[in-house]
Amino acid sequence: MLTDLLEDLNPAQREAVTHPGGPVLVLAGAGSGKTRVLTRRVAYLLRQGVAPHQILAITFTNKAAREMRERVEQLVGAQARDMWIGTFHASCVRILRRDGYRIGYDRNFIILDEDDRRSVLREVLKERNLSETRYPPQAVGALISAAKNQLLDPEAFASRHRDFYRQQVAMVYAAYQERLQRNGAMDFDDLLMQAVRLLEEAPDVLAAYQRRFVHILVDEYQDTNHAQYRLLRLLA
Repeated sequence: MLTDLLEDLNPAQREAVTHPGGPVLVLAGAGSGKTRVLTRRVAYLLRQGVAPHQILAITFTNKAAREMRERVEQLVGAQARDMWIGTFHASCVRILRRDGYRIGYDRNFIILDEDDRRSVLREVLKERNLSETRYPPQAVGALISAAKNQLLDPEAFASRHRDFYRQQVAMVYAAYQERLQRNGAMDFDDLLMQAVRLLEEAPDVLAAYQRRFVHILVDEYQDTNHAQYRLLRLLA
């Protein structure tokens, strides 16, 4: 029964859960039940006849994703297993494992952790005879990460920054990215950037996901960066 989903909600929460369709933004303070509203919304949609695979629920951390899945499973049972409930990065991994070959990536691409990423950057810096004192791998990596979160490839990054230091970083970025692609690898930031690139460059793939995900729910939407926002705009 729908009433058991709604009976302990206040009027504003109930309005969000039963929203008839189209974009809706829920604004609420910490501890006021936003996650409860999101999970009840999922259960409400299922009871309204929406198929589980038509729902995409996204959050930012693995812990939050686990909690969301557990709460949804408590409400709807095994149906939750057919839904995409996870982080932005986990969702992008699923998309890229399936269709990343369209932009030149093997389905079994490697995902670099932070230590691996820094190791590759050190190799690139050494190849280019750049001092780690002047170009610390952590600082260079942070600039590259920020560029990827803005969906800037090496060429776009170079065109935005004319100072000598960042021009050198742009060349390191290009060499680093070439090495990753050659080795069939992505770093954490690539997962978002390359997923967006895939959806932009393969209209049929984008159309398939747009048809599939009738409802997209995002926890802590205010924390989205440019790449995450662009991904959501494409899918929605």
